[in-house]
Amino acid sequence: MILPIVAYGDPVLRKVGKAIDKDYPNLEGLIADMEETMRHAQGVGLAAPQIGKAIRLFLVDTAPFAEDPDLDKEEQSFLKNFHKVFINARIVEESGEHWSFNEGCLSIPDIREEVSRQETITIEYYDAQFIAHRETISGLAARVIQHEYDHIEGILFTDKIASLKKRLLRKKLDNISKGKVRADYRMRFPLSKRN
Repeated sequence: MILPIVAYGDPVLRKVGKAIDKDYPNLEGLIADMEETMRHAQGVGLAAPQIGKAIRLFLVDTAPFAEDPDLDKEEQSFLKNFHKVFINARIVEESGEHWSFNEGCLSIPDIREEVSRQETITIEYYDAQFIAHRETISGLAARVIQHEYDHIEGILFTDKIASLKKRLLRKKLDNISKGKVRADYRMRFPLSKRN
């Protein structure tokens, strides 16, 4: 089932997600719905707060980035197959050079900005079967994870841009929360009467 994506301004996007266990109600169905929602919205990641649930769950599917001709074949192949569920994730280390990339967010349509992040992360998490993992990941996959991880920490990519840029975006962000934006997927707007 395709779920509405919560828009900028909704308080759930500012909550730190709560850890869940394998008995979380209908977890398998929730993950399937999030997968369908992410694909329908043409996203490369989706976090539970973006569908209104303040829990530590997010999905990543970097396959759309694999089409980038500027990437070498090895990275294209890696990105094409990087599709994971992260439950109760914890980034334990960020390392390497800071690099900027033009990021966007399904909860903040029509806004893209350069965001600087470190190139490598080490992350601990459970997968959909509640098997524990610890992995070190670099490049675009690490960036997508960092973006989604921020969501379960109550952080948005707009928090990471320069304050002047943020001031210039204020009206656009206010309009998004009021539903004065066009998206090609279902959304739920915190300050709109037409949800």
